[in-house]
Amino acid sequence: MNGPAAGARGVGASTFRLSIILALLGTFAPFSTDMYLAAFPAMAADMATDIERVQLTLAVFFFGLASGQLIYGPLSDRLGRKLPLYGGLALYILATACMIFVRDIDGFLTLRFLQAVGGCSGMVIGRAVVRDSYDLAGATRVFTILMAVQSVGPVVAPVAGAYLTRVSGWGSNFVFMTALGLMSLAAVRFFLPESLSADRRVRQGMKASLASFVAVTRRPVFRWTALAGSFGGGAMFSFISGSPSLLMGSYGFDEAQYGWTFAAYSVLIAAASQLNYPLLKRFTPLGIMRGTLGWMCLASLAMTVLCELRGLPGIRLVLPLMLICFLPFPLAIANSVAIAMHDCGRFAGSASSVLGVMQFAAAGAVSAGLSAVTGAVAMPITFMIFVASLAALVCLFFGYRAVARAASADGWQADGKEKAAEKPDA
Repeated sequence: MNGPAAGARGVGASTFRLSIILALLGTFAPFSTDMYLAAFPAMAADMATDIERVQLTLAVFFFGLASGQLIYGPLSDRLGRKLPLYGGLALYILATACMIFVRDIDGFLTLRFLQAVGGCSGMVIGRAVVRDSYDLAGATRVFTILMAVQSVGPVVAPVAGAYLTRVSGWGSNFVFMTALGLMSLAAVRFFLPESLSADRRVRQGMKASLASFVAVTRRPVFRWTALAGSFGGGAMFSFISGSPSLLMGSYGFDEAQYGWTFAAYSVLIAAASQLNYPLLKRFTPLGIMRGTLGWMCLASLAMTVLCELRGLPGIRLVLPLMLICFLPFPLAIANSVAIAMHDCGRFAGSASSVLGVMQFAAAGAVSAGLSAVTGAVAMPITFMIFVASLAALVCLFFGYRAVARAASADGWQADGKEKAAEKPDA
């Protein structure tokens, strides 16, 4: 039985070091998307194009992230975790370094796609490494640490990018990203152990490896918990997408006020994610998911109805009320990812790829929905949080029996607490 290699360990020094390395790999996305936003006008001027074309670099990056998710999972199941990670990091570093010197928007768009394809390797393989190394209890705690550390990215990236652009020009943002890639490559080389031994690797050809995508989605525990967590994360994406229009448009915030508000929200969300530790001592991961998604659904529905009946509240009221609507989302995501990855058997890499695609698809659906309802409801953000969290609860409802059966078989729901238990390969 090839279960998680480190299932019995607590969250000690080695776990913390692993969490820091994986969190560092996970910061590629926020730094690569948020850091250069303030540089759009300067980039448009240097490349002799308009800002709308520069904005397209964001869409291309997200498309690359979604596409790249499907590459590294099967490769890492077949070749081990570190070799595909080396390749992805090398591609990220090379593409980012070239962007420093490119002054043609079409070439820049191509490099952005390649940057995303390389950068997403850490996101996919990082989840697989956790699945290889920990049982459900340990994995849930590690994913909680990852969310807390990664939440620093959206706080630091816009501020650092604006400063670098003002002092050294827009190219300095990509110098920083290149350095981040090199530092991550060194950390992987010297401090990240190979978590998938040769005897546990998938030996079939790539065609069979690709078929593992279908195999993992047919597993009801993986399918429903992954969908529930993805829609739960989409609730936060509703705020990210809609907050500039709400706070800067409806409430007249300037860039600095908006930036500080976003930073404060990120800090509070990171703090809320740490509640997972004490909650796991009293509740199961499945119970925490139900409670947090139910909270988000009811709170966002109440605020949406309130705004429809009485209009937008004052800023001193809207900020805490809106925070209450999505504050628990990191708890829902951390537990859903832990349960889904715990169920995936030996195809952890492929499962991580599918999970990443689900998350980006849910985020895209919520974003499209937000655009569709803007102007039709008084508070589009909380309405879409309600829709996303309700969709997550529906997915959890359909998958509840399967998850409960798996929990009972593995022993991690007995007595209302998690118990360390290895899961046999599927």
